[in-house]
Amino acid sequence: MNFIGVDIGSTAAKTVIFDGNKIINCFTLPTGWNSKETSELIKNKLIDFGVKFDKNDTKVIATGYGRISVAFADDVVTEIKCHGLGGGYLLKENCTVVDIGGQDTKVITYKNGMVTSFLMNDKCSAGTGKFIEIMANRMGLSLEEFLELSSFGKALNISSMCTVFAESEVIGYIGAGADRRDIAAGVIDSVVTKVSQLVNRHGIEGKCILTGGLSQSSHVASKLSEKIGQDVVTNELGRYAGALGAAIIASK
Repeated sequence: MNFIGVDIGSTAAKTVIFDGNKIINCFTLPTGWNSKETSELIKNKLIDFGVKFDKNDTKVIATGYGRISVAFADDVVTEIKCHGLGGGYLLKENCTVVDIGGQDTKVITYKNGMVTSFLMNDKCSAGTGKFIEIMANRMGLSLEEFLELSSFGKALNISSMCTVFAESEVIGYIGAGADRRDIAAGVIDSVVTKVSQLVNRHGIEGKCILTGGLSQSSHVASKLSEKIGQDVVTNELGRYAGALGAAIIASK
């Protein structure tokens, strides 16, 4: 039987096919402006993989920002529970899951096979992946290019807690001719500082694993490790933690 988790985030939609023991397949699509259209693209791709949408063959759980748009889902579950279960599955032990998402940042405790506590940031994108994406666009770079560039710079100070004012600081640096590497490093340092404050407020249980779209950046993980005083591990499937957790729930 196929157990499928669909995690439609604000920028990327992740899908995992799980057989109850291991991941069979996974893929990512851009969310775009319409989550319903994205969910149809996901369904068509699953059909191409041979998935039969039959109650005796497939169960689908949706999560994330656009979870209610997945018409073919059997149920929807919050991304907090899904990221917690997905991160715990990847580490195979009690841990603290840090998800730097596009809309928000979450710190989740996974213990004895379940989510026991969590803390989310305030409703502001200054401490999320969206802020990095906005700054990358401002500098004419892709997210991947921006993250790579940041690893070679000396962080400039970006002190504003609000995205609008922080962006003004960045524009000021650009206008003054500051090195793009230093600006990028400053943006990453600003975001990671806010994330580390959230982690420290919540507390750390076991190892700390980074999930979500920024989990592929060793630089982000390294900077967060420095700020919380503990190693932050990454996993090649870290960006799929939410979809994986949803698939695990489907298998229960």
